[in-house]
Amino acid sequence: MTANRPVALVTGASSGLGRATARALAQAGFDVVGTSRKAPDSTPGEGVTFLALDVTSDDSVSSVVQEVIDRFGRIDVLVNNAGLGINGAAEEISVAQAQRVFDVNVFGLMRMTRAVLPHMRGQGHGRVINISSLGGFVGNPFMSVYIATKHAVEGYTESLDHEIREHGVRVLRVQPGPLNTSFDTNSVEADTPVPVYAHQRAIYDEVIEEGLRNGDDPAVIAKVVVAAATDRNPKLSYPAGSRAPRLKVLRRILPARTFDKQVRKFNRMTG
Repeated sequence: MTANRPVALVTGASSGLGRATARALAQAGFDVVGTSRKAPDSTPGEGVTFLALDVTSDDSVSSVVQEVIDRFGRIDVLVNNAGLGINGAAEEISVAQAQRVFDVNVFGLMRMTRAVLPHMRGQGHGRVINISSLGGFVGNPFMSVYIATKHAVEGYTESLDHEIREHGVRVLRVQPGPLNTSFDTNSVEADTPVPVYAHQRAIYDEVIEEGLRNGDDPAVIAKVVVAAATDRNPKLSYPAGSRAPRLKVLRRILPARTFDKQVRKFNRMTG
């Protein structure tokens, strides 16, 4: 810990984008606290402290946030990165399973945000950076529940930013596309498979595998998170990587029917 250095708290920091973000923020001059449910396989890097955290537990969230404040005296940036993927057609995913994913991706993010906001308001500044996705503005087959969580994050971020901006706090969203990480291999599989979807789901698996193999390096997206944390005049949205910025433009300028056809073509769907 270094006196007067800004402090960043990053959830889901044991691997992938969270790990890259923790390192990038440390290199940018932050004291960083990385968290996840399980300890990382190796030390995240110089300038990064690691704490165990379960974002689905109110007690765990409040305890960790208080520990960071007690130890460092401040929290300047919260990066809500912890997330859970789920694959399958909407009909194949039980409500209970969907609730589990929402509890991490949406309610976990809300728990963390509510825990840090009183402190940030009290110090008169702060930034909450929510890791959304291009799925926050583009629908995709066999990802309906996951994408629903990202749409929720989009709406929550934009609305909350209006509420607390006058108190010196901003809430921003970073919107990456596919990443070359193990995120998908750790995703939840639908608990009630329906045979009629099996063929198209297998095609989807191939499309996703190819997309992740050619996905962006997490370090590229981490640089965008650092920009969101440090920009003097931050933007509400930071599309990041090689695909999300382009798709955001296409979504805006193409006729809806044309864009819809492109999504179906990309996913090798007929009709």
